[in-house]
Amino acid sequence: MKKQQPQISEDMILDASWKLLGEEDIEKFSLRRLADRLGIQAPSLYWYFKSKQDLYYRLANQVSKIILEELLSEGDWKEQLTDLAVTIRSVLSRYPCSTQLMMMTLPHEPDMIRFTNRMLLCVESTPLEEEQKLQAVLTLVNYVFFFVLDDYQHQRNVSAILKEQGEHSNREMIRLLDSMSETEAGLFRRIYKSGLFDLMGTDGAFEFGVKLILLGIEQVIQAKTNTL
Repeated sequence: MKKQQPQISEDMILDASWKLLGEEDIEKFSLRRLADRLGIQAPSLYWYFKSKQDLYYRLANQVSKIILEELLSEGDWKEQLTDLAVTIRSVLSRYPCSTQLMMMTLPHEPDMIRFTNRMLLCVESTPLEEEQKLQAVLTLVNYVFFFVLDDYQHQRNVSAILKEQGEHSNREMIRLLDSMSETEAGLFRRIYKSGLFDLMGTDGAFEFGVKLILLGIEQVIQAKTNTL
């Protein structure tokens, strides 16, 4: 008697996709691996998704929906952009490889479109030109994307180095820096030995970056207002 395949649904596929993405890099993700996880044949997935890229769009759409659900809509443009940045970072940090998915897809799904529209509404009340509004939002969002991505990669690199070399790596780094002149590595050496690089990926570092971007936007708005 032929063994029947397990009954699956789109939600089951999405859940399994997140779990698989959490176990390995997105570069290793494949529909065949996903099918194995679900206990089905790979062709069965095509009843739900036309391709791996189509699945990526659906995953990115799911992330966009969650961001929208958690995003506040109160306050002035600075408060809204701040909440936007904090919310995006929070959601992306909870879903493995979601940053890459958001960067690999365009807003072609309903919630992705709603998310993009909501981002633009944050600066709609400002006197900026339409192009400037778009650029302001993209600058902030790209900062969040790369902050999360950089922190993710940094943690992976640190874990790999510690697993392979342990504290020996740190001693070797200090030895190398001490062998270099003040001109060559003075500032880097002081920062490294003081532990400031450990601040990478922290809330304080993130908030400082957001503040810099908001101050820049504010300067552009003030300049625009002064010319009116």
